[in-house]
Amino acid sequence: MRKMFPLIVLLLHLSAVYSDSHSLRYYMTGVSAPGSGIPEFSIVGYVDDQEITNYNSVSRRMLPRAEWMKKEGPEYWEAETQRSKGSEAASRHNVRTAMERFNHTGGFHTIQRMIGCELDDDGSIRGYEQYRYDGGEFMALDTQTWTYTATMSQALITTQRWNSPEVREGERVRNYLENECIYWLKKHLENGREELERRVQPTVKVSVQHKDGTLMLHCHVFGFHSRHVVLKWMKNGVDYVPTYETTHVLPNPDGTYQIRVSADVMPGEDDSYSCYVDHSSLGAPLNIVWGPPSPWVTPVVAVVVVVALVAALFGIFLYNRNKAGYRTASKPDKFSSGIQQFSPINLSLFPCVI
Repeated sequence: MRKMFPLIVLLLHLSAVYSDSHSLRYYMTGVSAPGSGIPEFSIVGYVDDQEITNYNSVSRRMLPRAEWMKKEGPEYWEAETQRSKGSEAASRHNVRTAMERFNHTGGFHTIQRMIGCELDDDGSIRGYEQYRYDGGEFMALDTQTWTYTATMSQALITTQRWNSPEVREGERVRNYLENECIYWLKKHLENGREELERRVQPTVKVSVQHKDGTLMLHCHVFGFHSRHVVLKWMKNGVDYVPTYETTHVLPNPDGTYQIRVSADVMPGEDDSYSCYVDHSSLGAPLNIVWGPPSPWVTPVVAVVVVVALVAALFGIFLYNRNKAGYRTASKPDKFSSGIQQFSPINLSLFPCVI
């Protein structure tokens, strides 16, 4: 499992969604040595960052991973299952072929293919297709020339054949990316608009850490939806501060996201630093200011501590009184808007033999 995880993460990172665009992507993974919960072949479909479909060599059925997919009838799922079985056979061949080219006679090896399209709010579209072997870039489709480029010498045989006038594989994939893929993505967006365009405002927390005579400023932004967010540290409200460390946008269990950026600074006496946050849920960007501690911070902290102690003692008094026979009001149930409604997507997956 340790070898599978980096491979998937790398491809997810490469296919990041920009602006308020939406994407439809499929990841096909074949392995040489299935086991320990890893199937020999799998296909996982995503719309934006939400898994929508799944096929693997254990179930050998294309199955829905979102409620909206269940709108499709049995004919749809049978057709997609047959297409996926064709891709499974091609993947098995590809793994063996790649191992031969790399002179690998055994062990755990992987081939992964990612194909997908994006649609921006202004109507512009993008497509991509990439292949990896054991986590390294193997080859990719150049969407300017619609030809394949080898990033490993072992892929040259494939790119030369696929780019030949007789095959022209790139043109076939172009037709899928610019037409069928975009068609189904639009259909999905129409049916799943309420969930996909849900907007939740971010919560911002700023903290500081002293480090070797400098200050490490941290800005943690969490609980926001949709995924895209602009986050950076600013100096005196205008100057951009180079980021020392940035995490990827990470998902939360409730469907929202979080991210943290940090900057290593040496503030001057009159300098102020602020965390700039821009998100589609906000009417205007946020600027959360952090400044050096003032001389009166210590008394303020002392007052806060006293108030906290008084509040704690009062809370204990109320608790004991309630135990003596008073009833407290029950807490309301937390509201959940986690019901997913998505449109069906047709997997036009075609076997590609390297």
